[in-house]
Amino acid sequence: MPVFLDTTEPDFEIEFARLLGAKREDSPDVDDTVAGIIADVRARGDAALLDLTARFDRLELTADRLAFTPEEIAAECARVPEAERLALETAAERIRAYHVRQMPENALWTDPDGATLGWRWTPVAAAGLYVPGGLASYPSSVLMNAIPAKVAGVERLCITVPTPDGVVNPLVLLAARIAGVDEIYRLGGAQAIAALAYGTETVPPVDKITGPGNAFVAAAKRRVFGKVGIDMIAGPSEILVIADGNNDAEFVALDLLSQAEHDESAQSILVTTDAAFGRAVAAEIERQLEVLERSAIAGASWRDFGAVIVARDLDEAAALSDRVAPEHLELCVDDPMALSQKIHHAGAIFLGQWTPEAIGDYVGGPNHVLPTARSARFSSGLSVLDFLKRTTLAQMSPQALNAIGPAAEVLATSESLQAHGLSVTARLRKLNG
Repeated sequence: MPVFLDTTEPDFEIEFARLLGAKREDSPDVDDTVAGIIADVRARGDAALLDLTARFDRLELTADRLAFTPEEIAAECARVPEAERLALETAAERIRAYHVRQMPENALWTDPDGATLGWRWTPVAAAGLYVPGGLASYPSSVLMNAIPAKVAGVERLCITVPTPDGVVNPLVLLAARIAGVDEIYRLGGAQAIAALAYGTETVPPVDKITGPGNAFVAAAKRRVFGKVGIDMIAGPSEILVIADGNNDAEFVALDLLSQAEHDESAQSILVTTDAAFGRAVAAEIERQLEVLERSAIAGASWRDFGAVIVARDLDEAAALSDRVAPEHLELCVDDPMALSQKIHHAGAIFLGQWTPEAIGDYVGGPNHVLPTARSARFSSGLSVLDFLKRTTLAQMSPQALNAIGPAAEVLATSESLQAHGLSVTARLRKLNG
């Protein structure tokens, strides 16, 4: 059974702390294995990729078959039914339109001292997207990762996707083509991350790696960070719904289950000001679990990590939500925009009962790659900014150097960095004779 909490109960803080501290991630000690895989790929290149793909994906390849050919991609895309193709195109159009608005502007100005200052945004030259295979093969994630990169202006964009036993999801390849991906490789696991980071004879290295994966992929991303940039280390999915009693219990139950069905370690929390409504939602979840296709997964998630919390009022509900800092937050209240102003920590907020989180997963427009495990306290979801670099610009005029140079001399001396100070002093001496 999920946890039922009431903020008026004397043991609430203890139980709420236990809920926040619940270990949801299965984190096997894979780091030594991953370190060996990365070292092998760095040392043997394509040969290591071929051996590891045969071992883990049961797929015998040659180097010239690591990448899908244009003909193979076209053939797989042709298998996609028309309705699904149109849905992907609709999603791509909306995602692209949203992310175009995120593009920042360059700036340049001259300050009162006569210094010209500013910044310039430029894209990373190459990005690699990791796409999980098997049950977690989601074409929507391809769009969410690739489209911001293309909007940012990334010149070379490639995908690695494992194809166990040679099986590929044609929707993934179609999503890649719609998003403008340049290369698609039959690679998965830590070896794919290593190839993207360090390159092999066939796979050129990239500058940034994004996309979710299992524990081996996450460990590999941690290890290659610094050599390349990464987006984040994603954990199990999570949703928190704040709802008053003026809601449809079926709506809220299904929204909670929409994340529970992702993973047995996912977490779904309802915070409500109406205890009777909380009980109605819990009962509806049990009813839905009897017919849900992924009931075993969703049921385990709800049983082990789910919670219904009764709050005194919406202000308290908002404060509790901030302590959770959820990946997804739904505000099913009369004035969701007003309540959202009281929320400081959430990956994405869905406003009102007619905005299910699932819309955000597919066609809403905002990115669905979001911070998990309370990291919304200090980080944001994927955006075009993840594929851009900001370079600052500064130009001193003689007037500006005369005005601010002496302060630089003083600070350099205080830090015992003589050459720093002398580089300014020499110029000031020449300017002032």
